[in-house]
Amino acid sequence: MSSLYVHIPFCKSKCPYCDFYSQVASLHSLQAAYIDRCIELLRAIEDNRPYRTCYIGGGTPSVLAPELLAKLLREINCDGEFTIECNPSSVTPQFAKAIAEGGINRVSMGLQSAVLSERKALGRAGDLEVVERAIALLGMENFSLDVMLGIPGQTIESLTKTLEFCQRAGAKHISAYLLKIEPGTPFAARLPEKLPNEDMQAELYLYACEWLEQAGFAQYEISNFARPGYESQHNLNYWRCGEYHAIGPGAHGFTQGKRWHYAPDLQAFLQSAEIVQDGAGGDEEERAMLALRLVEGIAEPSEKLKARAKNLDKYVILDSKGLRLTREGFLLSNMVIGRLLCS
Repeated sequence: MSSLYVHIPFCKSKCPYCDFYSQVASLHSLQAAYIDRCIELLRAIEDNRPYRTCYIGGGTPSVLAPELLAKLLREINCDGEFTIECNPSSVTPQFAKAIAEGGINRVSMGLQSAVLSERKALGRAGDLEVVERAIALLGMENFSLDVMLGIPGQTIESLTKTLEFCQRAGAKHISAYLLKIEPGTPFAARLPEKLPNEDMQAELYLYACEWLEQAGFAQYEISNFARPGYESQHNLNYWRCGEYHAIGPGAHGFTQGKRWHYAPDLQAFLQSAEIVQDGAGGDEEERAMLALRLVEGIAEPSEKLKARAKNLDKYVILDSKGLRLTREGFLLSNMVIGRLLCS
């Protein structure tokens, strides 16, 4: 059994930090044509169904017309974790009804911050009442909240307020990402004021890790924390180099040992939906690179990895359980993993 990712490339507005492929608000007719194309491609996939996990991301899936979302969900047969992303400000009773009837059993919601000034700095709509209303409307026991670290003006005190809100709201999973200034975004064109420096970013990250651990959220990946049993199975499939189908402009798939993607172009997707081949995937180096994102790391590292790890004492742990990164190593994961895997 494989997994499935479906990309919904529509948003009410573009956040200034986001580089995921999407376009602002679309006509119902365009959304309808898009869902029809997705269904056509879903029906063309004949292997590995039902799916072990499914993830509907974006963009903002919750801006889809509810009847179109329901139409899409009727085409997906998922035996396990079935997640959909949503923005609190676009959660409606109709959306909640569509996902409940469509088999969704997990929601990932973009909170980013519980502090109004920080939400505004990120271009997020609505205050905490909007978020609380969305959680209540969804009535989903298994839900995840996204938290951003390194927001303009963020402090340890303001981050604590956000983490306390997540705990109080009953989240079972928290994704805590450091803000990255991506090329081509409004933030890259004009850096926001009061951006925390690298030292402060590190302090915020390490503080979040400790706070969440004490609150009962175990870290299992660089940026992901969960109550026991609520780890994202879909994302773990990515990091453990499992296969997955993908549908949508900008979406990436991995099947039969090959990596591939659709061009990030909505019109091209609607017209032809041609796949771009990215070559072979899943070799030993790639598996090691992905495994080192996880707290569990590599159970049986090669002698070469063991030798390289000896020069990275502060950033890695090498013991009878295998090789894994420390939290300081996670902060510099690109550098550390690069040095471990360098040829």
